[in-house]
Amino acid sequence: MSLKTSAVLLVIGLGLSLPATARIVCCDVNGKRTCGDPPPVQCDARAKTVFSKGGVAKEVEAPLTAEQRAAREAEETRKKEEQRKAAEQARKDRALLDSYSNEKEVDAARDRSIADIEKNAEQAKNRLESAQARQKKFEQEKEFYLKKPMPAHLKKQIEDNEAEIATQQKALAQKDVDIAAARERFEADKQRYRQLSGKK
Repeated sequence: MSLKTSAVLLVIGLGLSLPATARIVCCDVNGKRTCGDPPPVQCDARAKTVFSKGGVAKEVEAPLTAEQRAAREAEETRKKEEQRKAAEQARKDRALLDSYSNEKEVDAARDRSIADIEKNAEQAKNRLESAQARQKKFEQEKEFYLKKPMPAHLKKQIEDNEAEIATQQKALAQKDVDIAAARERFEADKQRYRQLSGKK
């Protein structure tokens, strides 16, 4: 008969005589079963079995060390992050299947996106050319103020126009980057759509 079984039988045998709040705590100490009420001090830092009135047993794990707590928290954090990523991927997959009926529709969406980028780039080019034309006029006007203070409103117009030139130059420089990103994004969508729709 095992020590644990003996402990259970002991508690059951004494069950009728124990107060309602009584409990016996048992744990293994150096390979020996140790039980008591109040709980033996040796059981404080060990896994233990708690027997309440009527012999009902409850297993209690040993207190975790600081390292064990940190490891458990890290594992829980990792699992939560995995669950979050899985939920986000499932949401994206549903949206992908709801958006397209076939791969040709993915290609069409890509082409529309690139067309929008090119249209915006063309508008930026036109605004840049207009700002550069204004800049030439401002350069001519500035010659009248080489020996006297420039009016505040003219100085403000020149500064605003220089900012406009910088903004449109940046937009044009971003064009190729945005087109490459669009091609990559829609290609990834098409590959994922292929997987989800069961096509090879």
